[in-house]
Amino acid sequence: MIHQGLTPQQVAESREKHGSNSLTPPPRTPLWKLFLEKFSDPVIRILLIAAFLSLGISFVHGEYYETIGIFCAIFLATGVAFWFEVDAARKFDILNQVNDDSPVRVVRDGQVREVGKKEIVVGDIILLETGDEVPADAELLEAVSLQVNESNLTGEPSAPKTVHPEEFKKDATYPGNHVLRGTTVIDGHGIARVIRVGDATEFGKVARQATVKSEKITPLNRQLDRLAKLIGVVGFALALVTFLALFLKDIFDGQDDFTLGQIGLLGAVLAGAAVALVKVWVPIVYDAFYLAGKPKELPAAVEKLGWMFWLVFGILVFAAVAAVGLLFGVNPLSAGSWIGLDAAGRILNYFMVAVTLIVVAVPEGLPMSVTLSLALSIRKMLRSNNLVRKMHACETMGATTVICTDKTGTLTKNQMSVEAAHFDFGVPETLVYEGIAVNTTANLNRDDAAHPKPLGNPTEGALLLWLDKRSPAQNYAELRGAAETVAQLPFSTRHKYMATIVRSAVLNGETILYIKGAPEMVLAHCAGLADGQRREIEAQLLDYQGKAMRTLGFAYRALPADADYAHYDSDRIKALVAEGGLTFAGFTAIMDPVRGDVPAAVAECMSAGIAVKIVTGDTPGTAREIGRQIGLWNPATDGPQNEITGVEWEALSDEEALERVESLKIMSRARPMDKQRLVRMLQRRGEVVAVTGDGTNDAPALNFANVGLSMGSGTSVAKEASDITLLDDSFASIATAVMWGRSVYRNIQRFVLFQLTINVAALTIVFMGSLLGFTLPLTVTQMLWVNLIMDTFAAGALASLPPDKREMTHRPRRTSDFIISPFMRRSILWTGFGFVAALLALLYVFGHTGDGITPYKLSVFFTVFVMLQFWNMFNAKAYASGHTAFHGLLHDTGFLIVASLIVAGQVLIVSFGGEVFRVVPLSLADWTIIIASTSVVLWIGELIRLASRRRERK
Repeated sequence: MIHQGLTPQQVAESREKHGSNSLTPPPRTPLWKLFLEKFSDPVIRILLIAAFLSLGISFVHGEYYETIGIFCAIFLATGVAFWFEVDAARKFDILNQVNDDSPVRVVRDGQVREVGKKEIVVGDIILLETGDEVPADAELLEAVSLQVNESNLTGEPSAPKTVHPEEFKKDATYPGNHVLRGTTVIDGHGIARVIRVGDATEFGKVARQATVKSEKITPLNRQLDRLAKLIGVVGFALALVTFLALFLKDIFDGQDDFTLGQIGLLGAVLAGAAVALVKVWVPIVYDAFYLAGKPKELPAAVEKLGWMFWLVFGILVFAAVAAVGLLFGVNPLSAGSWIGLDAAGRILNYFMVAVTLIVVAVPEGLPMSVTLSLALSIRKMLRSNNLVRKMHACETMGATTVICTDKTGTLTKNQMSVEAAHFDFGVPETLVYEGIAVNTTANLNRDDAAHPKPLGNPTEGALLLWLDKRSPAQNYAELRGAAETVAQLPFSTRHKYMATIVRSAVLNGETILYIKGAPEMVLAHCAGLADGQRREIEAQLLDYQGKAMRTLGFAYRALPADADYAHYDSDRIKALVAEGGLTFAGFTAIMDPVRGDVPAAVAECMSAGIAVKIVTGDTPGTAREIGRQIGLWNPATDGPQNEITGVEWEALSDEEALERVESLKIMSRARPMDKQRLVRMLQRRGEVVAVTGDGTNDAPALNFANVGLSMGSGTSVAKEASDITLLDDSFASIATAVMWGRSVYRNIQRFVLFQLTINVAALTIVFMGSLLGFTLPLTVTQMLWVNLIMDTFAAGALASLPPDKREMTHRPRRTSDFIISPFMRRSILWTGFGFVAALLALLYVFGHTGDGITPYKLSVFFTVFVMLQFWNMFNAKAYASGHTAFHGLLHDTGFLIVASLIVAGQVLIVSFGGEVFRVVPLSLADWTIIIASTSVVLWIGELIRLASRRRERK
């Protein structure tokens, strides 16, 4: 058939009507927006509130150290997180470069010409040869032995394509006469008319779903949000109690004697201030309801109306209350109607004390700890072949409860391999080797001599690789070159075999007919086999086919030398085969083998409480066999309730799918949207879902998963949709990522334990000091060292702890679990209050001995406070490890370095800090006594851990 193709005018009209063949690139977040997103972290938000409140105190007192320190902590944490994500994005862009200008052969105006892929339009006639990538969705007009690798879209590595409807596969994912963009021709050739281009192609639809914004809240963010709410509620509650207690104390002590008019105007000011600050305290009140298990929706007015509205509204409320007072004779313009300056100064000071409590309550080092833990993990995970693009993804892996994995290229090698070969039927090996080498259309690419890659049909490529591995190795190219090919019949799904007539180099120029194909077809034309022998062969073939292997039979026949076979067409070669009399040479079983490390990795994930589900476009039988080989599918206990096809899954209602999804282990013949729906159903059940995949068909599910894991060799669309790229394409790297994620979360918990113990101690001392009337024995600069610098060091120390393989023996944590476990809560409160008791006792002794409180005694007090936290850091290190604090200490280089820096920093500050830190140097004897006495904290922790281990053994 002669094809004219489109004229230039028709090309322009088609492009105008249907668009170009370019995919809309995924929207990239601008750098400035990416940086601002770091401020959406819940702890960063509450830290910002504390920073601005601290700024207000600074304006009154003229001391800006604390404020500068808090802002430094904010910008350090957000800056590090921003830099690491940008760095990961840069590495990813290098990995993911795509060329959209590859040439495509088309027929236009009756002429064959080459145009760029993006120039293709609907209606174009495209020519497809072996090795070509299909540039757009098209309908076949002609097809000769056409095989297409659809693994990018369906997971099917070799899909036969034809223009004959009777040969269409009923269970095929896409029509048998359609070729789709992004797939590759692996055998044969064809001519097709383009029916969809660009975003309208199946590839484009999947790519578009991969860029749809998925509103995923990571488990860690959910935990930190709850922690921020708790800190906010506790801080504001204590601040309110302190302010009211101090204010009422003055009134009841008779220190302030206010008139009703003064109280009324003071009430007007407080009412106006309360309204103006509605956006601060109302969310805190609603957070308290949330923490109490009675969540309520924040009023729309508070959420939507801006700060300026509430400021103006607050002024109006003050004016309204003052106007009411005017009716009762209280003139707001008269100085006598207001409280005195001394009383006003005291009230302002009480307000500052309350704000100080809020500032002290906020763990300034927590964002840095989270950022450092994630950032250090990103770097170390890269060494284990996990390129993390989105920082929180490495922690979310630790919370994963279900992994939905692709089959081709993830569980398997994505390279067909001869698993069994039976050539023991008396045919010389040399003849078998020649038959395999010449009766094929495949070739091997030897650019990498150690790892040759098949070109063409993957099943035939597997046979050439098998030849390559013989001993001695059989070079197919030399065997093929030595024999003269006379005529060839390509493989077809109609006759189910391939035949080639050659003049054999092995048999000294004899004319030989080699045949290879479906074993039942080959056996039907063979002679010389006994019935028992045939039954044995058929039984073995049935066993291999039951294991989802592709079986091929081989035979040959010597032909008379007097015929001119060079002019034999397909029909005459078929007639030769139909004559029979072939000699059976043997058979092979071929499959895409499971990666060697996958079964162990799957077993590790399952023992860690993570469910694994296979989602593939392949046949149910193949999927079950792969499931059996990796240890997921047990034929004795698993049945129809544990598997489903894409068509069956689509037919289920959401309620039915929700009920069925938990028991599913395998989804076969899955289409892209089936996989995405599976992820959503699992998430509706409260699961944290990780999805693996390398093809474009996996991209929507990768995007909507809690963590998307793409393969380094996968398509650009899949990698763009993912959070982590597995550079070695290995499922085993997923188990490593889970271990890292769980260890990261544990390290963050350790820092929370360490940090909140400090905060409880400092908060209690400030609170009691305010109520009892003594000043805080720690200066602002000293608190800055403890709360920011030392905490940042501690964050680095605890974040640098190596991953613990014991984490893989636990089940995943529930998403409802609070980051502060019951044990942590008890430890924080008991240790914190213990520190407070010890410090207040020390302060009491200092105040009632010798010259009272002196700079020397305050230096000792400051050092004792720091060293108590220092030793408690070792207790935090040992949390949930099942070991002593000294276990693996010599290998924890980062921890030892930071611990040394903290002690060195404290020595330098006390020795040289002078007036800035309000300290005087201490003697070596002082240091020895302080370090030894405060180490009691560690030894008490060791005794508790020893008792706990003994209880567990019992």
